[in-house]
Amino acid sequence: MSTREKRHKKGEHIMKFCTIGTSWITEAFIEAAHRSGKAQLVAVYSRKLDSAQAFANKHGEVRAFTNIQEMLADGNSDFVYIASPNSLHPDHIKLAIRSGKHVFCEKPMVFTDKQWQEITQLSKEHQVFVFEGFRHLFSPNYERLKEALASIEPVRSAMLQYMQYSSRYDKYKDGAEPNVFSQQFAGGALMDLGVYPLSMAVDLFGPPKEATYHPVLLDNGIDGSGTMVLTYDDFVVTLLTSKITDAFMQSEIHGEEGTLMMDAIAPISQIQLYDRKTAHVSELANEQYEADMIFEVEAFVEMVTNKDWQMHDAFLERSRTVAQLTTKMRQENGIHFPGE
Repeated sequence: MSTREKRHKKGEHIMKFCTIGTSWITEAFIEAAHRSGKAQLVAVYSRKLDSAQAFANKHGEVRAFTNIQEMLADGNSDFVYIASPNSLHPDHIKLAIRSGKHVFCEKPMVFTDKQWQEITQLSKEHQVFVFEGFRHLFSPNYERLKEALASIEPVRSAMLQYMQYSSRYDKYKDGAEPNVFSQQFAGGALMDLGVYPLSMAVDLFGPPKEATYHPVLLDNGIDGSGTMVLTYDDFVVTLLTSKITDAFMQSEIHGEEGTLMMDAIAPISQIQLYDRKTAHVSELANEQYEADMIFEVEAFVEMVTNKDWQMHDAFLERSRTVAQLTTKMRQENGIHFPGE
C-alpha cells in the first residue's frame, strides 16, 4: 500500500489547488500534497507560457495559465498555493481572497503589520482561510520538542540557528542580484531563513519584551547574515541566520533542569534531552519524513475542512508577531522594502 493510500481515508474530501510559482519549493509542496492524499494539483501559473506548460506537463492533467486572474476565476480549485517572490506575496494573497479561494502562502506571508491587517480583514469579509507555511512548526518531532520543554524548565537561554550558504550568493558576487538578495523582492537572510528560528521562538515562548537584530549587510544594503537577540522576563534567546555561510552546530534550549538539543530547525531529525540530575541523554525524535511539508498540508486541510476559525486566528496571530518583529528589526538597520 502506498503512503498516499495509507494516509487517505475512503470518502475523505480531497481539496483541489492551483499554484503561483514554479520553484523547487512549489515542487516540494506538490509532492507533499500528493503524499498526504488530501490535496490535488489542478492548475499552475507562470508569467511565461512555456514555463507554465512545462511545469504543468510534469504533473499529469494540470492546466497552465499565464494570467493569474484567469486561473483564480476558474472554479475548479479550492485553494491557492503561493510561492512567488516575497514582495509579491501580499498582493497575490489579496487577489486569491477576492476570488473566494483559501490561501496557503509560503513564508514570509507579509512584511508589514499593515499588510497583515488588510489580509486578515479581507479573509473575514470573504470567509476564506489564510495560512502561512511554517513547515517546521507542524512536524511530529517538533511536537515532541514542545512536550519535552517542561522537563527542563525554567528556561534560562536558547540558541537557535539556520545558516546555509546560498547557491545564488555566487551569482550575487558575480554582479547579478537574485531575488533572495534583493530589497526590491523583500529578500535577505532575515526574511528568507531567519524567520524559521524566529517563528519557532515565538511559538515556544511567545512575543519577546525586546528584539534586536545585528546584520551583516552586503554592498546593496541587504542582510547576508545576522544575529537576533530576543529578551524575555527570565531568559534571552539568540538566533543566528545566514545565506552567505554554513553552520554545523546544533540548536539548543537551556533550562535549569536540563538541555534540549536539535540537529536542525527545519526539519528536526534528532532531538536529545540532557537531564542535569542524572546526566543521562535520551533521544526523543522519530524518523523524519523526507517530504516534511506533508504535516503542514494536513494541518491546513484539517483547518479548512473543519472550518476551525479558532485555529486560523491563532496561526495568524503568530504570523503577525513574526511580521512585527521582522519589520522592527529590519527598519532599525535601514533595510526597507517596496511599499513601506
